[in-house]
Amino acid sequence: MTGVTTAVLGSGGWGTTFAAVLADAAPQAEIRLWGRSTETCREINQQRSNTKYLPELRLPTNIRATTDLAEAVGEAELVAVALPSQQARKILAPLRNQLAEGTVVVSLMKGIEVETGELMSTMLADTLGVPDHRVAVVSGPNLAGEIAAQQPTATVVAATTSATAHAVAEACATPYFRPYTNHDVVGVELGGAVKNVIALAVGIARGAGFGDNTTASIITRGLAETTRLGTAMGARAETFAGLAGMGDLVATCASPLSRNNALGYRIGQGMSLAEATRATGGTAEGVATCRSVVALARRYGIEMPISEAVTGVLHHGVPVSDMPHTLLSRPRKSEGD
Repeated sequence: MTGVTTAVLGSGGWGTTFAAVLADAAPQAEIRLWGRSTETCREINQQRSNTKYLPELRLPTNIRATTDLAEAVGEAELVAVALPSQQARKILAPLRNQLAEGTVVVSLMKGIEVETGELMSTMLADTLGVPDHRVAVVSGPNLAGEIAAQQPTATVVAATTSATAHAVAEACATPYFRPYTNHDVVGVELGGAVKNVIALAVGIARGAGFGDNTTASIITRGLAETTRLGTAMGARAETFAGLAGMGDLVATCASPLSRNNALGYRIGQGMSLAEATRATGGTAEGVATCRSVVALARRYGIEMPISEAVTGVLHHGVPVSDMPHTLLSRPRKSEGD
């Protein structure tokens, strides 16, 4: 896809960063970046910056921002979507059956739709009217600020066909952004969605004053419960040991750049969800996703105690002080079970 028009929908931190990656990968291409804010789009076009989300980033000159959704995707051969997962369907609805024939759609989102329980790739195919084989997923340890600073990062591009996965990987490969390909779309997406819930649990524990032993226990057991759900849904277990599983989980749980981690920390310190959301700013996807994860786990008969505990604290009034005891008081069993 080198040299063709591509579009990124969503001018937040990750959308803007991925637009810069695409622009660096193909300096001769036009990268259209869609956003709802007229001021943000004007700043991107005139000053080559997006100071609200990435104050240190100087944007490449081949990025052009617009508030016109149809203009952004017109004739684009690749459309990457970096919208809040719970709002994406409504925003994208006007584009149903409007994309050019053969356009590849890329999900940069890490969430599960609450109303339907759908992963983002399925939601995109349904909403935009494109076949599954033209939908890809990018996931992994993708902290936007570090990638914007061109710190070396590896990621995973997952699609049901090799042609789609390799086309997207080629479009975003740069000296600092190294994509690997994978056919396990469910595993890659689920790892990216559930890690936000686990990061909330880590943040809550940290905010409540617990240390590294607790953090390591939550991360390790969080990966185990994610793998249980994933394999029940048809994913491959080895996917969760890779970049989109353990890699993304560690980055999100360890970094203060993670909104989910930061929001959880504030909850652990005693803030309400509303207070923590205001203080954190932006969308912490795990807040909604935890409910979807628990619903999926119940549908598949899978135990996910960490996800259940986070959902209880955020949405059902369970005191933070009860969460560690809930996790540790479960029946003893073999670690591999």
